[in-house]
Amino acid sequence: MKRNHNSANICFITAAFSLLFFSCAKQKVETIKVGILHSETGSMAVSEQPVMQAELMAIEELNQKGGVLGHIIVPVEEDGMSNSAVFAAKAEKLISEEGVVTIFGCWTSDSRKAVRNVVEAHYNLLWYPLQYEGMEASPNIMYMGAAPNQQIVPAIDYCFENFGKRMYLIGSDYVFPHTANRIIRAQLKFLGGTVAGEKYVDMEEEDFTEVIQDIRKQKPDVIINTVNGESNIAFFEQLHEAGISSSDIPVMNFSVGESEIEAIGVENIAGDYMAWTYFEHMDSNKNRRFVSNFKEEYGSKTRLGDPVEAGYIAVYMWAAACKKAGSFDTEAVRIAAKGLSFVAPEGIVTVEGSNQHLNKKVRIGRVKDDGLIEEVWASSTLVRPDPYLSTYAWARGL
Repeated sequence: MKRNHNSANICFITAAFSLLFFSCAKQKVETIKVGILHSETGSMAVSEQPVMQAELMAIEELNQKGGVLGHIIVPVEEDGMSNSAVFAAKAEKLISEEGVVTIFGCWTSDSRKAVRNVVEAHYNLLWYPLQYEGMEASPNIMYMGAAPNQQIVPAIDYCFENFGKRMYLIGSDYVFPHTANRIIRAQLKFLGGTVAGEKYVDMEEEDFTEVIQDIRKQKPDVIINTVNGESNIAFFEQLHEAGISSSDIPVMNFSVGESEIEAIGVENIAGDYMAWTYFEHMDSNKNRRFVSNFKEEYGSKTRLGDPVEAGYIAVYMWAAACKKAGSFDTEAVRIAAKGLSFVAPEGIVTVEGSNQHLNKKVRIGRVKDDGLIEEVWASSTLVRPDPYLSTYAWARGL
């Protein structure tokens, strides 16, 4: 769902932090800066703005409890403008000019890789809220989303068992879709399935005529979608207009969550599937409070997807690691985070010390007619992150 970071929200947050600063000045309480680096403009804004809002909400909650290590947290926001080069420049600004002790942000793998170079050069720390293609484990990134064995692999197994062997791969033309589809091709070869077609589109693509014609021609059993950002609006609208429904050819989505459903249109995506580790309507007291607080802050019609919850987790995990370390120092926080657990809205998550990813449960859901997600499958236990798929024989050489 697209939520503009509008003037009302900005005024509310500014007023809140002004009160905090006034109080801090009177009590001589220290402050600490953190970076918030997301796309507030461009094709990725529809996805990233709710993640940013969740991070700001978590910071506000922590500040209401006194902050971290006696410091009030000051968020410094920068707009990555849906451009990896801008993300890198803004990360440099946050660290070199603003002096932030850590950064929460990014969505696409292109933006993450661009910022990775910056945080590694400065030995800072990026808390990344997205599922991704794996094949990475930087000491300067804490990975809050799913590794490929916590999303891609189980989703393809589910599709193979429930929809059929022939899969059509459609994605945006950048790192995540290309690497994800390389994994999928290897997995399908192992399973005995086939790739019915494989197409890539620009990040801001609006015309899917050729892709949909090819889907009609190939008649796959399922479409595997790794298109990112606003292009999904055009893709699902045009798929619906072409008369291809979920009952004909279901779509399994890796980069579309509840936050994007309203923008896409429920009528265009109902019946399709999503592979994540969190859905808004999970039944727990912790999740109900999280959802209620978020909707109270940003609007009752707001939908919360997996990356939104992961952004919220990131802030709390950082705060817990700082408290455990007794310091804001990058290396101290990084070491303290190893093995750290947190009762998140999705349930207990634990940082895997060997690769700084989270142990998480895997979930697959189906979009209902009201736009909510119905969970149709979940792993029985927490799944240990395997970003390099080292435990899968068929993935050797990827």
